[in-house]
Amino acid sequence: MVLEKLSNAITSSVKKITNAIFVDKKLIDEIIKDIQRSLIEADVNVELVFELSQKIRKLAIDENIKGIEKKEQLIKLIHDQIQILLGEGKELKLKKEDKILLLGLFGAGKTTTIAKLGFYYAKRGKKVACLGLDTQRPAAMDQLEQMAKKASIACFIDKKEKNPLKIYDKYKEELEKYDLVLVDTAGRDGLNKDLISEIKSIEKKVKPNYRILIMPADIGQSAKTQASEFQKALSIDGVIITRMDGTAKAGGALTACAETKAPVFFIGVGEKIHEFETFDPESFISRLLGMGDLKGLLEKVHSAVDEKQQKRIEERLKEGKFTLLDLYTQLESMSKMGSFDKLMGMIPGLGQAKIPESALAKQEEKMKHWKHAINSMTEEEIENPEVLEKQTSRIARISKGSGTTTSEIHELLKQYKILNSMIHSGMAEKAASGGMSQQDMIKLAKKFKGKIRL
Repeated sequence: MVLEKLSNAITSSVKKITNAIFVDKKLIDEIIKDIQRSLIEADVNVELVFELSQKIRKLAIDENIKGIEKKEQLIKLIHDQIQILLGEGKELKLKKEDKILLLGLFGAGKTTTIAKLGFYYAKRGKKVACLGLDTQRPAAMDQLEQMAKKASIACFIDKKEKNPLKIYDKYKEELEKYDLVLVDTAGRDGLNKDLISEIKSIEKKVKPNYRILIMPADIGQSAKTQASEFQKALSIDGVIITRMDGTAKAGGALTACAETKAPVFFIGVGEKIHEFETFDPESFISRLLGMGDLKGLLEKVHSAVDEKQQKRIEERLKEGKFTLLDLYTQLESMSKMGSFDKLMGMIPGLGQAKIPESALAKQEEKMKHWKHAINSMTEEEIENPEVLEKQTSRIARISKGSGTTTSEIHELLKQYKILNSMIHSGMAEKAASGGMSQQDMIKLAKKFKGKIRL
């Protein structure tokens, strides 16, 4: 996960607190040292770390809240102080028609971010287009075209024209048909006069609703200078931080933005197009503390599942219909949401679960094999899986065609039967309509305990 070392250190500190017999100065000092070390390793400014440490020490020793145990109070203090360090979250509020100008230096990841942002909002019902105004970087237009295709959003480019203002004029009327237009601009090695002048002229012509700076997390504390310079020169509305996964400097970039009062709207948490999420400090810290992030998980579900497709499945569930095609659709949606270990970290109670990586990898591999097997089936077999049990020669054919074993196909059919039984018990209809009570949940858990292996 993002900032895994910091998360491990903080969850370790929380465990020390919960396991301690009582909270004394020695424990508080030990916890503070652990947090200091982990924050500095995450590239957070040393002065900020020292300031946070002093606040926690003072409040932990001096303050007492009636009705709350000292242990709970200390955990809350850690949570609150780190949230202050990260700053307040800010939602990107879009209207019916919006234009967003994306700015940044060379290599920041503007073009990829445009595709991710477009994909994010297209999944939420927006009619999205991107416009290429980067006439400086070779192949910038080609990259934007490829990424837009991957995100399934409209793309407007002109590979021959070198004047970005003329490109905008060329497509201005066409762009008015879209709810959201994402504008790609040129970068430079540094924020120089040429870049400022070009962006200001584009801004004047396009009249964007938002000006967003794209910054990579691996620049760490340098983000403070970059955000300040762009804020001063171009009045940016906020920041999107890319490459949050796999960098030790992500903490420095996040806290630097908070220092400059430049709100972070989104963070890129992986290379795939769906690995992109809103930055909510509250949810982010909950994940760091191993307490899960249901809000983030629901966002992932929303990004992975097509609304029309989901509505179709809900209707079929209400009718008591469930085929291998429906199962395949659900497996496909799960694969788009990311790896199992990332998803588990977002579920309260499972964030700290010590499940071996090999077991998670095995589960992911099993699901891939199931998908291959379903792809090798005929329409009749998908719609009526019962025929496979009557004619076992079909299973041998599917196994050979999909590169899976017959035992894997038998396991797939077994899971299908269990889920289909649940559908016909009426539980699925209640779940689809949101009418499942706590008693229903208990009954369901008892009936299928140990049977479902998904």
